[in-house]
Amino acid sequence: MVMAAAPEDWLQLTTEETIDPDLPICDPHHHLWERPGNNYMLDDLLRDLTSGHNIVSTVFLECSSMYREDGPEHLKPLGETEFVAAVAEEAASRSDVTANVNAAIASHADLTLGAAVQEVLEAHIELGKGRFRGIRHGTSHDPSPVIPAYRDSGAGVLMTPEFREGFAVLQKMDLTFDAWMYHPQLPELVDLARSFPDARIILDHIGAPLGIGPYEGRRAEVMEVWKQSIAEVAQNENVFVKVGGCGMPNYGNDWHERETPIGSVELAEATAPYYLYVIEQFGVERCMFESNFPVDKVSYSYNVMWNSFKRIVADFSDSEKAALFHDTAVKAYRI
Repeated sequence: MVMAAAPEDWLQLTTEETIDPDLPICDPHHHLWERPGNNYMLDDLLRDLTSGHNIVSTVFLECSSMYREDGPEHLKPLGETEFVAAVAEEAASRSDVTANVNAAIASHADLTLGAAVQEVLEAHIELGKGRFRGIRHGTSHDPSPVIPAYRDSGAGVLMTPEFREGFAVLQKMDLTFDAWMYHPQLPELVDLARSFPDARIILDHIGAPLGIGPYEGRRAEVMEVWKQSIAEVAQNENVFVKVGGCGMPNYGNDWHERETPIGSVELAEATAPYYLYVIEQFGVERCMFESNFPVDKVSYSYNVMWNSFKRIVADFSDSEKAALFHDTAVKAYRI
């Protein structure tokens, strides 16, 4: 279950001056949804995009939002693409919006449909009005009942013949695949990337090193396992990685429970060992900083988060920063 974003009045208890406010940023991972007591729609997104940093474009990632209520089950996700494309057009028509909102769209299609998934993908392309780039088929799963899962379809989905048949269609159509999984599952992604070397794969949220349930109190041990798997994933040149996501409570941090929100200095210190390792393994040309908002908004504000990223790579060259904050995302999603 996705936690609601933190209240704005709590987030405003920690405010900071924006670091390097002119640096162009493509935010390659955000959601839009309308849920009871947990809305994040265009105006909510725009408040974050205009909170200090120079966000020039964004990428929408599927979140089971605005699905069709009627019709065949496998076509219901098309409603999300229709909705997000309409939001993009609304944003483009507004004089107060400067960012290219939803410049790229990654929706959902069930790859276990096998070859039949082509019908769904073709419909997404038509409905996306030039913005649809690919899909995310979340496969996060852990045997522990304490670990929440998004779209959990059981263990080993990436290894099944049905999924591989659907993935072959995705590759043939030259569409991206966003991978959302937990760190013990990363070896499956290694196998997938090796089996489909021409596929464009994007690993979400640095591969999710877990810190709750059976992984609580084992941070050093988890990190070593995660690091080994990340190094193996990085050997596949067709895999990009999104650098972010540590605001999710699954990672074992207590930031969402504090009296005042974490600041960017402490946040950078806590996340740098993970983020710098990923950048070292993949290189800046395959890494992109992400917001994962509003999911990560449970722990910190948009401005603080981007400040923390900028602190982590303060000593990087201008070209390296350009890749991490903008160019890699634009390349991966063909914006």
